[in-house]
Amino acid sequence: MGFKCGLVGLPNVGKSTLFTALSSLPVERAKYPFATVEPNRAIVPVKDERLSKVAALVSSAEVTPATLIIVDIAGLIEGASRGEGLGNRFLAHIREMDLLLHVVRGFDAPDIPHMAGEPEPKQDIETVELELIFSDLSVLEKRLERVQRSVKGPAREAAAEKEFLEKMHDHLSTGKTARSMKITALEEKILESLQLLTAKPVVYVVNIDEKDITKEEPAAVKTVQALARAEGAPVISICASLEGELEEMEEEDKILFLQEYGLEETSLNRLIKVGYDYLQLITYFTIKGQEARAWAVPKGTTARRGAGEVHSDMEKGFIAAEVINWRELLEVGSVTSAKENGILRLEGRDYLIRDGDVIYFRFKV
Repeated sequence: MGFKCGLVGLPNVGKSTLFTALSSLPVERAKYPFATVEPNRAIVPVKDERLSKVAALVSSAEVTPATLIIVDIAGLIEGASRGEGLGNRFLAHIREMDLLLHVVRGFDAPDIPHMAGEPEPKQDIETVELELIFSDLSVLEKRLERVQRSVKGPAREAAAEKEFLEKMHDHLSTGKTARSMKITALEEKILESLQLLTAKPVVYVVNIDEKDITKEEPAAVKTVQALARAEGAPVISICASLEGELEEMEEEDKILFLQEYGLEETSLNRLIKVGYDYLQLITYFTIKGQEARAWAVPKGTTARRGAGEVHSDMEKGFIAAEVINWRELLEVGSVTSAKENGILRLEGRDYLIRDGDVIYFRFKV
């Protein structure tokens, strides 16, 4: 598994068009709000040249890449935190995501109405964020009530949690997101248990006009970049309607089509790279029988925990991990040669997996 990302934003900003471009799955698109009622979901393979080369070397009959789950969530309107529109369902779906792709309208289309009148990136972003903040404040207030009722006498943990909840509540009340507040390691554990919507990492995706692709960054993109810079969030500009035209093209035609617009790769590849980097994910590979497989895990994952990604029994009965970098494996020519030349390293349970490792887990149940 790679990560689960949700397309969020106001209605009529191009989320469903972008979803189709990213997933190659056709969905209902309309020039009116709430065409997307239930979220559209797609499991998209993450292309990795390294996996293909390793699989070819060992003649794997089955090649299983890491995957990315993309979810197209219903558009948000002002008042969603109070249940307006499809607010309650919208907020519930967001809570499941690892990463939010906040789609911002940067294109002109008089025939596609904008709920707030004329599209204004700063105002549109603030509308969405404020609804998420209101929802988070409600979560904090309910948690504070429970904590206050449960505290009887001096209790260090409960007191620390209460202090953090109050501090976070004050922070959100100023219109700032949870992810923008500096917190300690202890507070981070409390924050994770709250599952606050504004604590989730965000990538801003500006949906621009086709005519703006080869130009200097349009005004909408510059506006979003200035806002995103304050919280260190990435910004990507995409013409979703143009990318949608790539759906049924052959690979060679796609390359020529992208080159015509001065683009080096598809928006899907760009988003995957940004997502992996932002979430600090790395990829390791396993070869078992006739299958070569890629696994995406957070940077800092131990060998024992990595074994658990493959199967829980492998984590429980972990003995050791035989490790080799994918390039070294290609250079030496085979796993047998790697063992004979002492290149296949034996690592313990606390070994930190590196990007590009090919790993053979030893375990006993």
